[in-house]
Amino acid sequence: MPTTLHPKVEEYKNELIATSKSKGIDIFITEGHRSVERQNNLYERGRSTDGRIVTYAKGGESFHNYGLAIDFALKLDNGDVVWDMRRDDNKNGESDWMEVVAIAKDMGFEWGGDFSNFKDYPHLQMDFGLSIRELQYGKRPKVDQYAEE
Repeated sequence: MPTTLHPKVEEYKNELIATSKSKGIDIFITEGHRSVERQNNLYERGRSTDGRIVTYAKGGESFHNYGLAIDFALKLDNGDVVWDMRRDDNKNGESDWMEVVAIAKDMGFEWGGDFSNFKDYPHLQMDFGLSIRELQYGKRPKVDQYAEE
């Protein structure tokens, strides 16, 4: 199992932060690579532990476990982070959240808000054409798979 973000996901994460910043939107990456143990702990929320359900993916069933996903939030001037999808701090009449999503989609990220069964609004992933099942069986995207030509 990988222990860090895939190099291309890391590169695009940094580009997403910079491009968002250039539009007056500060974002904070709340999660990147996630261990199987952490994934299992998150899965237990709202089931065997207190809280609300935050995922339907057990350890090994999340793109986070393979370094192919990030979660983000908006960062306020005072350093706080919020998950406010209506906020418009750059005052351009558009939701800052959805501006970030649009930037991410242009880069090739899939957005968890588009998922059909469980909406995961902070979630962005790049699957490089691989399914969770393929990842579980050891298949990995090549590091240079989406290298600039």
